[in-house]
Amino acid sequence: MFVREKRINGYTYLYLVETVREGGRAKQRIIKNLGRKEAVTASGALERLAGSVARYAERAVVLSQLEAGNPDGLACTRIGAPLLFGRLWEETGCRAVIEDLLRGRAFEFPLERAVFATVLHRIMVSGSDRACEKWLSDYDVPGTDRLGLHHLYRAMAWLGEELPADEQGGATPFSPRTVKDRIEEELFARRRDLFSELSGCSSTRPRCRSPAPAEPAWASAATPRTTAPT
Repeated sequence: MFVREKRINGYTYLYLVETVREGGRAKQRIIKNLGRKEAVTASGALERLAGSVARYAERAVVLSQLEAGNPDGLACTRIGAPLLFGRLWEETGCRAVIEDLLRGRAFEFPLERAVFATVLHRIMVSGSDRACEKWLSDYDVPGTDRLGLHHLYRAMAWLGEELPADEQGGATPFSPRTVKDRIEEELFARRRDLFSELSGCSSTRPRCRSPAPAEPAWASAATPRTTAPT
């Protein structure tokens, strides 16, 4: 099945045709008249049709890109690490805690996604924020499509923001409490029930005692010596 051009009365028409065999001979049969070439091209119908067909012809799309000398069009992204760590990020409450702390802040970009990306980058390869920006191009991290280097810088700056004076309890003169400390404390508060449940364990468990070893026969038959030998 393919598209064929046919010129009629000075106009070029496009037809969707297929090759069939009748009476031992191959012939082309028109399935649909797509219309005049200029009109079909301008409407974008061919692009929509090609995109729909491409979902079922991935191998042909790859080969066509290679034949056209366009390997950049075959760029692929990794999904394993973002999926695995993303689930841990959700289940441990990291995302919820950060989003709660961001309530009332008017950031124009998804700051939580920027923090997630930088943490994932440090787990996988480590490096600077500039290295993280380049590294993200190889991974499919949801919500990071429009993140730039300056967004990563701002996310790290937010983590290092000093807390208000009434939340500086326990801080040292050289290390004030920051947003990062609040996140760690909130995460601990969410998981502390794991330890408090230990108080419900019963301490009255049955004790197992091993029986005393049997006394050997020679011990009961022997007569204890009461006097010292002479």
